[in-house]
Amino acid sequence: MASTDGENAMKNMTDKAYERLSKDVEAVKNDLSSLADQLSEAVGSLSGEARKQARRTYKQARANVDTLMSDASKHGGEALDAAQDYAASLEETLEDAITQRPLAAVGLAIGLGFLIGVTWRR
Repeated sequence: MASTDGENAMKNMTDKAYERLSKDVEAVKNDLSSLADQLSEAVGSLSGEARKQARRTYKQARANVDTLMSDASKHGGEALDAAQDYAASLEETLEDAITQRPLAAVGLAIGLGFLIGVTWRR
């Protein structure tokens, strides 16, 4: 009987150890499952943040390009206005010079025409 009592005691200890091990394994599985869920949420959150940051960066870049285009258009318009003003003042200056010295203007036109003709022949 002593050996049966020892065997029973051993079996009880083995059963208890197996139950504790099973509970520990189940707890580890639950912890790992929970950790996997947390990691999945973290990755999802990070990808969402990355998308938001990319959108913000795109919107900022687009706003910068729009501002640059607006500035370039404004400066181009100013340059065109300045060129038109210069052309108008040049025209007025030429009209005044031709009105004050018509013979000199005709002589100058003939001389320029001759030089252009000689240059083109070569």
